[in-house]
Amino acid sequence: METVGVTEDRQEVVPKAIGDFIAGTMGGWAQVVVGHPFDTIKVRMQTQPTPPIYKSSMDCLRATIKGEGVPGLYRGVTSPLAGIGFCNAVVFAANGFFLRLFQANSSEPLTIGQKAIAGGLAGGVMSFMNCPVELLKVKLQTQFGTSAVPGHKPYTGVFNCGVRTFKERGVGGLYRGLGITIIRDIPSFWAYFGLYEGMKTAFVYRRLGVADGSKSNGFEQFMAGGFAGIAAWLTAYPQDVIKSRVQMNYKFKSASEAAKALLQETRGGNWRILFRGFGPTILRAFPANAATFVAYEWTTKALGH
Repeated sequence: METVGVTEDRQEVVPKAIGDFIAGTMGGWAQVVVGHPFDTIKVRMQTQPTPPIYKSSMDCLRATIKGEGVPGLYRGVTSPLAGIGFCNAVVFAANGFFLRLFQANSSEPLTIGQKAIAGGLAGGVMSFMNCPVELLKVKLQTQFGTSAVPGHKPYTGVFNCGVRTFKERGVGGLYRGLGITIIRDIPSFWAYFGLYEGMKTAFVYRRLGVADGSKSNGFEQFMAGGFAGIAAWLTAYPQDVIKSRVQMNYKFKSASEAAKALLQETRGGNWRILFRGFGPTILRAFPANAATFVAYEWTTKALGH
């Protein structure tokens, strides 16, 4: 339990977990607003057929704006805006829980390694929230692109997409790709929180001569968050390509089947297919995750934690 604020009359008290949840939500919303257009291009690049329709990410961007206007870049934004805010809240709350669990067993400050492990465990928890949110997002992002299914009645929005998916496929349909999502998220969030905490500590040590990341300022949090976002994707991108394909294309019965098909397409040295959409993903990673951590840290500070 930590204090949120102090008045002359009384002291307000709120569990730290609730503070993490609120701050995580704010961070998630900031991430979506900044990063969704990049994500739309990434998904369309990942799910296009072979041979590819788009020559490059810039070609995909031009085609999307020409065919659908700027709103086309925000296809499916309702799902992540509602869902990523909640998912981010869950992952930050879970990360805080595991950090406190590790700290309870030690009187020494946690190491960067322990903080990274806590992040990886939080990523495993987040996968169960992330999977249905991303599935609906992928469906909405691709239904008007080159991956659109002929004769398929377009979804009118995230709620319509969710209801139809549930009616057609049940709960399992909403959790299609859960296994590969877990395989993606655990190493991704291990790198994410590990590098973030490590860079904050390094910045503070250089500036103040003390290894204490809690003394970081907004600029240091911005830079650490941006590079943490890049590190997260570097450890997870091929898994993300497989996840997008599984969630978009029902011809694949499993993630392993999608992975085998993807590896077959790489024969002859075509390894670039594993990194389709990588450019917009990395371009998105820095500003989106910098915004995430700045919003999280600002909210945490505003709550008095």
